[in-house]
Amino acid sequence: MAEPRRSSRHQDTREIVLFGGVYGAVLASSMVAALTQYGHTSADVRGYDAAWVLVTACASALAHGYAHYIAERTPHRRWDALLALRNEWPLVAAVLPTAFLLAGARWGWWPAKGVEYAAFVLNIVILFGLGLVTARWSARSWPVAVLVGLGDALLGLIVVVANALIK
Repeated sequence: MAEPRRSSRHQDTREIVLFGGVYGAVLASSMVAALTQYGHTSADVRGYDAAWVLVTACASALAHGYAHYIAERTPHRRWDALLALRNEWPLVAAVLPTAFLLAGARWGWWPAKGVEYAAFVLNIVILFGLGLVTARWSARSWPVAVLVGLGDALLGLIVVVANALIK
């Protein structure tokens, strides 16, 4: 009886990591697109952008954790709300590479102008990697897993472009 529970918990952890990773990568790209929409690309602005990406990710993680906590509609123990919030760490972790790129532009490690393109490419690569890993976890062959990863990256690109056009 303990084996199915462990397997279910393992599946839940995978789902949490993949959901948070995908959501965080799309969120980071969408935030960068929205923040650079008006062409402000100075180093100071990139530092501001990095801070906003992190603040937005943390706010999204809090909202998702709270929503999961409320949606269960079961009696809760004292620390269940904190556990629900803890499960949102992959969302915040997924935006850290983008925040690092933007902060690096602020600190002069690389040019501030055009860093958004590196952030977009990085997040598309993250989406590809998550699709690839998911397909391999599902026992797909390497060629199929690569196609799934490419499909996920393409869908992520479409979502980011659509989001940028809407804003």
